[in-house]
Amino acid sequence: MLSRSIDPASAAGGVSVETTADVDAVIARSDALVGIEDVQKSLNRSRASVYRYTNTDPRNLNPPFNPRKLNPEYRGDQKDPLLFHPNEVARFAKDVLRIKEVTVEVLNSPSTATQQCLGAILEELRLIRSHLEGLQDAPSDLSARRERQDRSAA
Repeated sequence: MLSRSIDPASAAGGVSVETTADVDAVIARSDALVGIEDVQKSLNRSRASVYRYTNTDPRNLNPPFNPRKLNPEYRGDQKDPLLFHPNEVARFAKDVLRIKEVTVEVLNSPSTATQQCLGAILEELRLIRSHLEGLQDAPSDLSARRERQDRSAA
C-alpha cells in the first residue's frame, strides 16, 4: 500500500494530505484552503498539469464556475496565490479525473494562541460559577446583602 503524508505543522493551514493505492486524493480540514503544492501532491500530478486543470483566465480575475476545471477560491488581486477548497479538489478528482474513491476528512486544527486564551477564560468562568454556586447564604437582594455586611462589620 502506497502511503504519503504531509506534516500538518509544515503544511499551510494545518492541511494533511494522504495518498493510498485506491484513494489518490484525500484532503483533510475542509475549512482550510490548500495551495498548488498540496493539490499537486494530493492528485499525484505535476505542477504544470495542475495549472492546466485550473479555471483561470488572464482577462478575468475570477472566471465563472466551470465543472470541467479545478476552480480556485475568490482572489482580490492577480498577484494573490491560487488557493483551493478541499471539497473542490475532491470534486475535481472524482468528477473530472475519474478517481474511483475520494474521501474528504475533517480533522481538528492545531490549537492556536487565541483558542488557548479562550479556553483559559472559559475555565476561569467555570471556577467563578462553581464558587458562586457554592455560597450557602447568597443574598437574593441588595438589602439582605447590606444587612449581612453590617453584621460582619460589627
